Amino acid sequence: MLEFIDKHYENLKQRTRHSVWCALGSACEQQALPIPSYKTFCRAVHARSGSVQTRKRQGERSAYKEEPFYWELELKTPRQGDRPFEIAHIDHTELDIELRSSRTNRLLGRPWLTLLTDAFSRRVPALYLTFDPPSYRSCMMIFRECVRRNGRLPQILVLDGGREFDSVYFETLLARYECLKKTRPPAKARFGSVCERLFGTVNTAFIHNLAGNTQITRNVRQVTQSVNPKEHAVWTLAGLHQHLAEYLYNIYDSTTHVALGQSPREAFELGLARTGQRCHRLVAYNAEFLMATLPTTTRGTAKVIPNRGVKINHILYWCEAFRYPDCRDKQVAVRFDPFDIGSAFAFVHNEWHACHSEHYLTLRGHSERELMLATEEIRRLHQDHSREYAITGRRLADFLTSVEAEEFLLKQRISDGECTGIRPSPAILDSVHATGSPAAAEGTLQMAPVEQHDVIEAYGEF
Repeated sequence: MLEFIDKHYENLKQRTRHSVWCALGSACEQQALPIPSYKTFCRAVHARSGSVQTRKRQGERSAYKEEPFYWELELKTPRQGDRPFEIAHIDHTELDIELRSSRTNRLLGRPWLTLLTDAFSRRVPALYLTFDPPSYRSCMMIFRECVRRNGRLPQILVLDGGREFDSVYFETLLARYECLKKTRPPAKARFGSVCERLFGTVNTAFIHNLAGNTQITRNVRQVTQSVNPKEHAVWTLAGLHQHLAEYLYNIYDSTTHVALGQSPREAFELGLARTGQRCHRLVAYNAEFLMATLPTTTRGTAKVIPNRGVKINHILYWCEAFRYPDCRDKQVAVRFDPFDIGSAFAFVHNEWHACHSEHYLTLRGHSERELMLATEEIRRLHQDHSREYAITGRRLADFLTSVEAEEFLLKQRISDGECTGIRPSPAILDSVHATGSPAAAEGTLQMAPVEQHDVIEAYGEF
């Protein structure tokens, strides 16, 4: 009986107990052995049940939920850090609520929430809310918000296997500020339980109490027009971000946590008092940090084309520093702002220079995601099977101002406009765009002056 259970029941065929018992009866008859009853056979199967049997029948992921876990902390139990900002988790989730535009009242869909959670105190140092799916832009903004509010970054980051965490840009940023990245094993949710549990708390304690929440959509057959969350959506992204920040930074932060026996704020302050402030881990929120959070191209550099500038994402950018003879046909380090493709930065003569696009008046204020959507639409409208269609800055600029772009990109523009009010404002970079010479703090990178494009002087009749 045990041999048949091991060879015929506990395998990936997932045969039923009755079929295996029938095969056992035939084998016993051939060898003139007594046949065990079906009830006895079922008892023997249940006696072997557990993670080992589930792994043989359904695989590793199904057996994970039956593996033992830690009920209490002991000396041999892995800890979630011994002090604040030692270990932190970053993860994304799509909130269960439908939002509308504050300008046009158009339905925009469900937002994505990115949380940075301190594992020691269960505190939320930073959050970021956007309509865009998880990407390096969300990682960049959560780092900016963390430094802006706390003046430091975690020493160890626990992440899942998302593609936004596996890039040269992200690895370089962590190495620059001496942050260690640890990737959670796939399909093992308990390694991220600190952040995953907080997502559930946010939904059940806050989001599910708002108009337009999508709880009912779990039962699709029960959703009618009268109870459809899209018909009852009233919240905007800015309004939701304001109240969500109030809940996480004040209400949740001062409420007693069951696992801690005290509030996250008390655990955080007590941890700092015991282990010290560690001032050497402080990060200044200045031009140098903001420049480090800006993404770059695949190669990290761009070639200076004489009298044209550098090409980044099919768009040419120019600054006066490119006029030097030693810059011709030279590869220079470049950075660009994913939320304003009208401007970029180039590293020339040991300093960063602000560059402007050849179509600055058309492209300024448009996000990189909007540019990607426009590029895909251009390729679709101009399919050429004989040769690859080249995307140039002029075509992109013309398309962004056309009626087709207005119709296709309207939702993305509205979403980006909703995010403008809640995005951590890089005041120093804004001063670069405005004056070209920010008052950088000591020890930061110096920005070279840039020419003004907003004010056009009239010279009279030609």
